[in-house]
Amino acid sequence: MDEAYYAKQRSLLAAVLHEQDIVITTAAVPGRKAPILITQEMAEHMLPGSVIVDIAAERGGNCELTRAGETVVHRGVSIIGPVNIPSRAPYHASQMYATNVVNLLKLMVNKEGVLTIDQNDEVIRETLVTHEGKVVNPKVLQLIEAGVARA
Repeated sequence: MDEAYYAKQRSLLAAVLHEQDIVITTAAVPGRKAPILITQEMAEHMLPGSVIVDIAAERGGNCELTRAGETVVHRGVSIIGPVNIPSRAPYHASQMYATNVVNLLKLMVNKEGVLTIDQNDEVIRETLVTHEGKVVNPKVLQLIEAGVARA
């Protein structure tokens, strides 16, 4: 594309950015610097209090003002450049898993602390694989039967 095309594209994007409270950018090319999608001029046309979260900060960022590992405030617009995002996931994943396990156990244990398997409860029924020494999950049974048929 020629420069006129890209100038028009930047102009249209600037108009859209002006209307946004938050923008999250993620464009990255493996092995290369991230493309600049938001120029300093575009960021300057955003309203004060707006936020740009540049997920591509480690590769140079999609915003011209991004600084990896920092939050930059430029003319009232905050540009957040997080790094090593995957390292943040284990804590939240563990938290979510623990919450789900607790909620499942709350369905299965009554107020007196007795384990109660209510197969009419959709959540219990869909997560239950065996009960009283038998495979009760239809999907697991189907896989077992298919495996036996192949053997």
